[in-house]
Amino acid sequence: MCVLFATAIAARAQDSTNAQAAKIIAQLNRTVTYRDVAISPDGTRAAWVLGRVGASGAALHLYERETNRDVEVSLSKSAAKDREDTGPAWSPDSKTVAFLSAGGKDGAPQLWTVNTGSTKAKKLADLTGYAAKPRWSSDGKQIAFLYVEGAHGGGPLTATGPQTGVIDEAFHNQRIAVVDADSGVVRQASPGDLNIYDFDWSRDTKQFAATAAPGPGDNNWWIAQLYTIDSASGKATSIYKPKLEIAVPRWSPDGTQIAFIEGIMSDEGAHGGDLYTIPASGGAPVDHMPGRKTSASSITWRKPEQILFSEYSGSGVNLSTLDLQSGTIEERWHGDEEARTAGTYPNLAIASDGITCAITRSSFAHPPEVWMGRIGEWQPVTHGNDGVTPMWGPAESLEWTSDGFQVHGWLLKPMRPAPGKSPLVVDVHGGPSSILLPGWPAYNGTVALLAASGYYVLLPNPRGSYGGGEAFTQANVKDFGHGDLRDIMTGVDAAMAKYPIDPDRLGITGWSYGGFMTMFGVTQTTRFKAAVAGA
Repeated sequence: MCVLFATAIAARAQDSTNAQAAKIIAQLNRTVTYRDVAISPDGTRAAWVLGRVGASGAALHLYERETNRDVEVSLSKSAAKDREDTGPAWSPDSKTVAFLSAGGKDGAPQLWTVNTGSTKAKKLADLTGYAAKPRWSSDGKQIAFLYVEGAHGGGPLTATGPQTGVIDEAFHNQRIAVVDADSGVVRQASPGDLNIYDFDWSRDTKQFAATAAPGPGDNNWWIAQLYTIDSASGKATSIYKPKLEIAVPRWSPDGTQIAFIEGIMSDEGAHGGDLYTIPASGGAPVDHMPGRKTSASSITWRKPEQILFSEYSGSGVNLSTLDLQSGTIEERWHGDEEARTAGTYPNLAIASDGITCAITRSSFAHPPEVWMGRIGEWQPVTHGNDGVTPMWGPAESLEWTSDGFQVHGWLLKPMRPAPGKSPLVVDVHGGPSSILLPGWPAYNGTVALLAASGYYVLLPNPRGSYGGGEAFTQANVKDFGHGDLRDIMTGVDAAMAKYPIDPDRLGITGWSYGGFMTMFGVTQTTRFKAAVAGA
């Protein structure tokens, strides 16, 4: 009888745990997301792509500051069924937004435009394959974008689908395509033997700056060089072969220089490193951040002698300016949060005044919303997640010393710590060139579930991560696992020194490189009693 009674109590407890987990997952899946934020050059309007974590489809929204009006842009009925909008870009006169939507045949992308004051978009061009990152020319007559014409599957870093019948042996390189903004006529503007990863127009529209390498794209991002490409003839000239990876090429307003980020990087899109400039005609590049203990992640020119850039910095994000004449860097804002200006691929959403911007902000305590205004003086302009509160405990920024390095991490505390000591799970990020920022955990439900279920969760940024300078990011080169694990275990000890954590109930998990660290870690120490490796 006692056994049956105990079994019934355990079953009820399990049912309660399952119900709580389902409640947390449902809340996270309802999180409204704001991607690809763009601001009009005159600073009066913004655009973003709105979706939900647990739902397919995402639609373009336009916002007007003066009226505080937020509207969803409509497409034709034939295009709206499986709508997935991306990459809004404002015309130079702030009157039109160009964007892509996967609403064509078999999900093919289409290029659309919508005028301010209207909610109905006009289709400019039907495309095939894959398209991304539309950008206007400075005269407003053309729109350039990345294009993998005729490709099967997704972008250049996505495996292609199986081919049947006559097998196509050609590489489908991602190229720069240009469309006439009036007629919708599309032409290829970069050579077919180069895969373009990112690009920027010159102010006179005669050239592109691009990071590129011979295809296929999923192989060669790590050896990309910096090119200038004639926008009329397509002739490409390599002006810099980097020692490491490069990203985010941006042409100066006066056409004399190109800025970019160079550093050791793991995945395209997860950019970090030092900020460089090089003469547009080629020559010796200049590293403007030697020894700086941050990692630049996106850049934009404010004027010919000044660059605004975002950088990972220890516990969060900075927005800083570089004065090229004096060489000084000034931090304009820091936030211990996840702050995104324009989605995964960085392109700062800054107005032409160089100070007004739109930004998506979130933290462990606050779900994402779009904010707009002068740097550091933003006000929220969306309220899609109003009333949503965390179902886990508070987060604390932790710092510790390991092998002479200053290492940073976040400790997410349990909502209701158990009497006595509680278990702890370490969640190691991928990369390793990446960083864990303290953002709303909508895409990492494991962290939320653990912290809501009585666990402490340690989220470390060990050597190899961004945020501590390029030397720190390169500190695990030819030493994968060893030094990083020492950093992680020292972080576990730092957490245990502050909180009642049970040393006999430690776990480790991670995805991608974090999965490697999980599998490696349990061969080096017996302190972890459970391990779950992903990817």
